Amino acid sequence: MWITRVSINNPVFATMVMMAILVLGVASYNRLAVEQMPDIDFPVAVVFVSYPGASPEAIETDLTKPIEDAVNPIGGVRQITSRSREGSCVVIIEFELKTDVNVAIQEVRDRIARIRIGFPRDAKEPYISKADTDNEQPIFNLAVTSEQRGLRELTTIAEQVIRKRLENVRGVGSIELSGGTKRQIQILLDPAAMTALGVGVEQVIAALRNENLDMPAGSITRGSEEKLVRVEGRIKDPVAFSRIIVARRGNAGASSAVTLGQVARVIDGEADVQSAARNAGAQGMDPNAKAIDVTQEDNTISRLDGRRAITLEVVKIRGANTVEVGKGLRDAVAELTKRIPADIQLTVMSDRSEWVKRSVNDTQKTILEGALVTVLVVFLFLHSWRSTVITALTLPISVIATFIALHALGFTINALTLMALSLCIGLLIDDAIVVRENIVRHLGMGKDHFTAANEGTTEVGLAVMATTFTIVAVFLPVAFMGGIIGLFFYQFGVTVAVAVMVSLFVSFTLDPMLSSIWHDPVESRFRGVPWLGAVLRRFEGGVEGAHRLYGRWLGWSLNNRKTVLGIAVGALIGAFGIVMAGAVGSEFMPETDNSELTIRLSTPVGSSLAYTESKVDQAEQALREFPEVKQIYSRIGTTNGRNSSFLNAKLVPRAERKFTQKQLEQKFRERLRRIAGIELSVGWMRPIQVSIVGPAAEGNRRGGRARAGRDQGRNRDRVQSPRTAIHQPSWRATWD
Repeated sequence: MWITRVSINNPVFATMVMMAILVLGVASYNRLAVEQMPDIDFPVAVVFVSYPGASPEAIETDLTKPIEDAVNPIGGVRQITSRSREGSCVVIIEFELKTDVNVAIQEVRDRIARIRIGFPRDAKEPYISKADTDNEQPIFNLAVTSEQRGLRELTTIAEQVIRKRLENVRGVGSIELSGGTKRQIQILLDPAAMTALGVGVEQVIAALRNENLDMPAGSITRGSEEKLVRVEGRIKDPVAFSRIIVARRGNAGASSAVTLGQVARVIDGEADVQSAARNAGAQGMDPNAKAIDVTQEDNTISRLDGRRAITLEVVKIRGANTVEVGKGLRDAVAELTKRIPADIQLTVMSDRSEWVKRSVNDTQKTILEGALVTVLVVFLFLHSWRSTVITALTLPISVIATFIALHALGFTINALTLMALSLCIGLLIDDAIVVRENIVRHLGMGKDHFTAANEGTTEVGLAVMATTFTIVAVFLPVAFMGGIIGLFFYQFGVTVAVAVMVSLFVSFTLDPMLSSIWHDPVESRFRGVPWLGAVLRRFEGGVEGAHRLYGRWLGWSLNNRKTVLGIAVGALIGAFGIVMAGAVGSEFMPETDNSELTIRLSTPVGSSLAYTESKVDQAEQALREFPEVKQIYSRIGTTNGRNSSFLNAKLVPRAERKFTQKQLEQKFRERLRRIAGIELSVGWMRPIQVSIVGPAAEGNRRGGRARAGRDQGRNRDRVQSPRTAIHQPSWRATWD
């Protein structure tokens, strides 16, 4: 083989080629992002539109249906699912797998832009994005608490100091702050005063819009100087809102101004909005009264171990290294702890980068252990340090060289690429063993090292290539499987194929080159360590015994061919029968124990935030009964409404508890079922969804509840916590 001859005749050149591969591999490894799973672009587009205050029926008529009609003609659309709830709608467009997601998203944006003019005036701009993947979920959750400061002051510090510092960390994409209290000026109108003075709501809105703004007024040039002029009209003192003129009454000669203070009450500060409104109505309207201090009504509540907290959820940008982003965030938190007041505590509730780092380190440890065991087995059979080292060099070179392909193809270090490397550790050294063993055989025939290396490699070259190409033929098609599974296993199949092809290259170049210049000693190999020679002789004796036993089994098999064939066919049929009978379960992703689980709670539709919080408090107290629970973070009020909430329970490490996470989930489920008035769900995934479609909303609600009850009753051991999605009831006002 010419490649072998070149390596043997030019050992320095062959060595430099291997060194170049190692340098490029190490450089590529340092540039690879670390993720939990491959970064997959699912062919799904999500359209979200907010319309504050609108009922689900109005959302469906004014937003959802026009969006569905606009995106339905797009090529490659497989299914459209929509959810209309109070104040917002979500339209999910699923495309065929072969569809280019980026092109489809752009077409969705173009079509929605055409119908945007027909949306209600108060509807917000549509937000269009790809479906969230595992890499787009929050990787870092931080809680901000204080025993001495109010929630409003704490919110200001979290927004102006903590959030801005975390946003400067390299790789951070967005940060969502929840549980805070924002300042908001409330204008509480008095219908009686407005009727008496003949002032309409539109007049009040127009006056507020026109009087509360800064306007540019051009520039003034004086000699060699030019200065900009700006009219500062934005109101800085809430009391000044009461003096805004909303209308004028009377003729031109004797007109009187109607101020906002005569028809409304201005509110700003920290108190309950609804109770403040009731107090204002009872006290009457005083145009000279000062503004009342209240706070904007909460939309979400965050709690950490039963205390109110402000939480920040960090999402990284696509392609960023999860481990590096997590390290940068932790360093930023350590820096902020020294800068902010001592009474403010920063608590890291979850850091997915730590879990990913542990997972990657465990897999790397497994790969290293597998490589060491492989080298040990090779040494026990070859009885030569030199032969072991020559063949073992294939492992690090093949693995490190694979990182070059991973970086070139845009892959990441994730569970599947590491699983591919750990799987093929034993395969990578096979070619080198066959080549080295045949070279040793030729040396035993009396040939010199150069001739033995060349002829020995050439003799088994075709067989070695056939073995390697067989492995490639098995694993490479895995990369081109269809469906969602194919998207995940693309990196797996390519990684295995690249690694074994590199091992073939090393076996035909480095191994024969080292065999030609690095000779085994003529005298005893283990003269300096006689005990090791004794161990190897004992091992060889065991191998010979195994050979004799195998020979007897082989002889019996040849004499009883029908029996052996029947056993093989029976085993094959039995294996298929076990799978077809459902004795072996199947699922998309394996269950993991990462000492952290999520519980979703829902109260009846239409429940207030305070009522939902009371039920969450009961759930937290129930979870604290379990010694395995280390920390509880809860959030009341989600995108599904104020009746929806979730609890994140962090468990003690697996080594410190006797129950697995799966067992604890069942115990938590049984305990929380005793709490009346809640719907319970453990975990985020719902593998089965049933949609009941019909023209009558009330009938659909009753049907959904009945179906969920029947399913749970018939499959109590398999169906856990079915949940029905029902719109929030609303009041309708008609003008008389």
